[in-house]
Amino acid sequence: MNNIITDKSSNENAVFSRIDSFFSKFSMYKLMKSSNFYKEGGIQCIVILKELFALVFSGKNLYWTLRTNPEDISFKKNTAYRFLNSCRPNWSKLLLMLATAIIHIINGLTSDDRTSVLIVDDSLYDRGRSKKVELLSRVFDHTTRKFVKGFKMLTLGWSDGASFIPVAFSLLSSRNGKKLLCPADNSLNKRTTGCMKRAEAMENTTEVMLKLLDSAKGLPARYLLFDSWFAFPKTIANVVKRRIDVICMLKISTKIHYLYEGEWMNLKSIYRKISHSAKGNIIGSVVAGIRESKKCPETIPVRIVFVKDRHSENWLAVLSTDTTIEEEEIIRIYGKRWDVEVFFKMSKSYLALAKEFQGRSYNMMVAHTAIVFMRYAMLSLESRNSTDNRTLGDLFYYFCDEADDIKFTASLFLILDLLRKVLNDNPVISEEVMNQILDSFISRLPIAWKKKLRLSA
Repeated sequence: MNNIITDKSSNENAVFSRIDSFFSKFSMYKLMKSSNFYKEGGIQCIVILKELFALVFSGKNLYWTLRTNPEDISFKKNTAYRFLNSCRPNWSKLLLMLATAIIHIINGLTSDDRTSVLIVDDSLYDRGRSKKVELLSRVFDHTTRKFVKGFKMLTLGWSDGASFIPVAFSLLSSRNGKKLLCPADNSLNKRTTGCMKRAEAMENTTEVMLKLLDSAKGLPARYLLFDSWFAFPKTIANVVKRRIDVICMLKISTKIHYLYEGEWMNLKSIYRKISHSAKGNIIGSVVAGIRESKKCPETIPVRIVFVKDRHSENWLAVLSTDTTIEEEEIIRIYGKRWDVEVFFKMSKSYLALAKEFQGRSYNMMVAHTAIVFMRYAMLSLESRNSTDNRTLGDLFYYFCDEADDIKFTASLFLILDLLRKVLNDNPVISEEVMNQILDSFISRLPIAWKKKLRLSA
């Protein structure tokens, strides 16, 4: 039993040490100060955030820890709830600044020929057992195909195909009075961040998506990826105006039209006209045009790639506003969108998203979501550091040079070995003549090659 306790304590200390290092490396105190976090008295905000941040890594939550082992936390219940319920701190700004700093580190480890992307998607923020949560509404769950109580968690993330970093989010309620179950708190100061986030929660999903994209301006990403739920010509055109290309799955709808061969037609009509190719799952592709609205005379050229649906005999269509890249590249880049699905699964199953704090205010839910997203960002960076040798700095390049030398020298010896065998198979040539030929061959090698042979001998 003592060994188990010791091992558990040792593991927790190691985790807390990594969290301390993470907070220190990214100057979380300064980031929090820039995001309007400040204390009115007592315990510093960064101390509260760090302890709340670490709870899930020791298998605890705030409610049960305060109830059963309050000595494990250095502050009281009221302190924690005042911190989480405050409408002054800008949690979105804190997450964005932290994510930006992490992305710049990871992007330095990403080769130039690897495409970095932004990904936007929504997921259910489930509060099925709640009754009096602020702005609670009925949201359609795409998994169960039913309306449930909660919020639509719209998320923007960055990925280079190896690491995913959440950048921004918004917990969306419903503008429909029949679906809205609890109203917002109207007593708040209209100039506070909390009040602005509540107003944002009532906006259209597409409008909020463009706001999140604007907030992430400057991040190193060439494409924005999203699913068919956002794939409307107007949305795509608004993203292109922000000088970022779109790769997305398309809705197979009779109401959405594309300009092809001088006519406006839907996807099914275009599919009937394409010439089928023999490139694996790729059926074919066309270059078409989209427009922001019927009144807009300008069209945006797009490439539409038709692919086989692995789960049925039907087909799918993927659109790219970058018409210069090949069909296979479009499909490969769109495959990175799966990173956000992994993020949602990890956050809900292992990082206690929507389960850790049971507060009723909208501020607390925003604060909790930001903390979960920051945890994932830290884990993503830790994972990259443990698997990518380039994080070792100069040691990595010395190791690569040494490995290249070893490969090069081994290749030289293989050539010499082959030459020796060829000469040995010739019965006319004696061993003495064979050695003379080999010595003559080696003497005519470049000096650098001969040096490497001597070093390896």
